[in-house]
Amino acid sequence: MKRISALVLIAFAVFVCTGCDGSPARSASGVNKADVKVPTGADGLTIEQRNVGERLNADNKLGSIKHLYVISAYSGQVLIYSTVRGKVTSGGKRLTPSTIDRHVNGNYSGFVVNFGDQAYLTHEVLGDDGTYGSSGDYLFWWDTKGVYHQHYLSGGQILHISDQPLSVKSVIINMEISPTQTEAVPVEEKK
Repeated sequence: MKRISALVLIAFAVFVCTGCDGSPARSASGVNKADVKVPTGADGLTIEQRNVGERLNADNKLGSIKHLYVISAYSGQVLIYSTVRGKVTSGGKRLTPSTIDRHVNGNYSGFVVNFGDQAYLTHEVLGDDGTYGSSGDYLFWWDTKGVYHQHYLSGGQILHISDQPLSVKSVIINMEISPTQTEAVPVEEKK
């Protein structure tokens, strides 16, 4: 039994240490791991890094106006159009972490967050936009008239947000037209 245990332990060590001799990683088919040098610009950033930085700057540009289109994935028709003051925000975004661990009083790992005069730790990382959380099941925004909108995402929708208006054939619901500008007649309540 001891001999079998020793053989299993040796086999495991050989399995775990395969490649420990400094040889390059290799797939089962014999292909070696590829290394690629990604070029950077004069600013030291890759194109991807620059794109993310420019998006964050555009999203936080004071006074910016964007245009939101909800498009049917089935017909291609624009179902909803709205201007957006600033940017559209996901319903899952938060200003505080959703989980905290304990008071900060020892050598625990995590990031310090304060609630009142108490310090706590969290393992959540503050995003580049200064918020916690991820995308949620709805979006919210304020239009250029200061009207709040909240849109729940469901199947068959394509969302497009642009800093310039698109040329579209028609819009089913145009949130930019106030009720006094349309021929809509209010529905009377049944008595």
